[in-house]
Amino acid sequence: MPKPRQPRDTFANEAADTVDEIEDGNAQQLVTPVMRGLRLLRFIAEGGSTANLSEVGRRIDVNRVTVMRLLATLEHEGVVERLPQGGHTVGFSFLKLASQVLASNDLTSFARRVLTRLCESLQLSAYLAVPDGGHVLYLLREMPNAGLVSNIQVGSRVPAHLTTPGRMLIAHLPPEALRERLGNDPLPTVTGQSPATHARLSDILAADHERGCAWSFSAFEPGIDSCAAPVRDATGEIIAAISVAGPQQRFEADGALRERTEKEVKAAARDLSALLGYSRR
Repeated sequence: MPKPRQPRDTFANEAADTVDEIEDGNAQQLVTPVMRGLRLLRFIAEGGSTANLSEVGRRIDVNRVTVMRLLATLEHEGVVERLPQGGHTVGFSFLKLASQVLASNDLTSFARRVLTRLCESLQLSAYLAVPDGGHVLYLLREMPNAGLVSNIQVGSRVPAHLTTPGRMLIAHLPPEALRERLGNDPLPTVTGQSPATHARLSDILAADHERGCAWSFSAFEPGIDSCAAPVRDATGEIIAAISVAGPQQRFEADGALRERTEKEVKAAARDLSALLGYSRR
């Protein structure tokens, strides 16, 4: 007589449903319990409370029993730790691993990954630039398959007020510091749109600072539009800028491209800032 079939527990049953729940072409390569564990870890790392397991389950889309088992597993591996007053926090083992990754990387290593993703998404040239006195120095460039659309090369050094990343690097400075860096009027210009006076530059930088990004419409290179956003280090200091540049015709042909570009450039700058330890409070 065959033995009666034993019911699977909830966690095992959920693991078996991986292919049913994930509909993309890589479904068979993904492991649902790992994905759920990472969602829970992210929830805790972002300050979420585990005091109410049912609420946690609702937030990460699993049931209460699964939350309990995921927490037990993560605790066992030292990825999360139980707090004396209740709830959980990110564990020492995870923090140690994260610090090892951070120690083995620098600004350019992190930035290259961010720029590559940004370039592939927008199909625009993406740059990392840093301040160099009153100038901006271009350290990295990622190019789309569309080919060269900008004459700015890695190693280019340009007066900061003339380009979008340069403007983002000086937009927060007081007038005295700006004059010390850039010199007195008249300022160098390359096109009719270039600010030739500190008064005009002050208006432009105030708008950039308010918007959180800088735009240029054929103002530095004819036929090339550009957008940039600032990158901050762990102390909150602006140490670099991420920018993208592309043909003006592309932006004019696609009415949604400017809005999408601004959103993704800002997000890329935030991502790089977070990798460098910046936490916006």
